[in-house]
Amino acid sequence: MKAIGAVALAVSMMVVPPSLFAKGTIVKITIKGPNLPSSIEITDGGIKDFTPWAGPGVAINGVKQTEGFIIDWAQGTLSGRPGNLQRYEVSFYARMYGQPEGSKEELVHVVIYEYDALTGRGYVYLPGRTDEWYPLNTSKMVHDRLEGNWFRATRAWDNFVRPFLSKTAAK
Repeated sequence: MKAIGAVALAVSMMVVPPSLFAKGTIVKITIKGPNLPSSIEITDGGIKDFTPWAGPGVAINGVKQTEGFIIDWAQGTLSGRPGNLQRYEVSFYARMYGQPEGSKEELVHVVIYEYDALTGRGYVYLPGRTDEWYPLNTSKMVHDRLEGNWFRATRAWDNFVRPFLSKTAAK
């Protein structure tokens, strides 16, 4: 009987996408940029709403998800965006499910974020195959082959991150 359970587990691991096994709770977001005197570290409770394990590539009870993370997926990929925007590297850290209590957070996803202060809108680049962060990102979550594209950021993300960027830039 135990052998049947082991076989079933092994088969399910081959059938179920790795992203479903790699979930955790976002516990920290860091933001780096050339115009920042130092990196920003955010551990505010609101960061839990910005998990990379959401949106395209995720199905819950067989229903493909179309919302989540910091990308406005409904707007689709962008063919262009304003130039000369402030660029930031945004890193997401999680405490992985199944890890012992008190275990260290793990870097799980990195994107590029550009913010247009004139319009109050941001843009997110999901690193593609030739980008540094692609191997890390896709080892944790694949967004239905949308990697390598620019997207509009969600209003929720723009509104959440703007005070952190403004506060640090003013120093």
